[in-house]
Amino acid sequence: MHLSLRSCARVAFCLVLMIPGVASSADAMVVWPDGWEVEALPQPPATEGQPAVQIRQRAVKNDQNGDPAMVVELTQTQLQPGHSVNVQSVLLEMRKAVQVNFARGGFQSVCTRMKDSTLSDIPAMETTCTITQNGNHVMTQTLVAAASPELAWSLSYAGSADGYAAHKDEVLQIRKGLRLGSAP
Repeated sequence: MHLSLRSCARVAFCLVLMIPGVASSADAMVVWPDGWEVEALPQPPATEGQPAVQIRQRAVKNDQNGDPAMVVELTQTQLQPGHSVNVQSVLLEMRKAVQVNFARGGFQSVCTRMKDSTLSDIPAMETTCTITQNGNHVMTQTLVAAASPELAWSLSYAGSADGYAAHKDEVLQIRKGLRLGSAP
């Protein structure tokens, strides 16, 4: 496989920064099953008018060779008072960024239509992109965006074609077990 899953994780990382805000680490809870390497990611610096993201977690499920088979990343941000998020627009921008970044690397991507979904019990939108190279399926990535009046979330999970298929059900269980908090 010519596509590095670590490179894909970097793309996903860039995408989750599109939702502004700050949150307390006690607000979101993820129960990671055994076998996942979990890390709290450093927060990017705040820019004017956009507070720094406080919660960013990434977990990697490695294959038997120690290579990443699946990467999951969750970001939670607190919205500015009075700011509302157009979740469909955010997800559209995330999808566009995925497609542009993969095209720059010589890959093709086709994404499903955005559809209504949930993240925890929060209304969300999601799309899944299939990434190919020379006609071969090399990776699958699902993007999910959700928002409440106080908080916004981004969830991305990506894997090699085989890794995504092998771990999709486990990721869906992780996703189902998410407990997203409210702003303090």
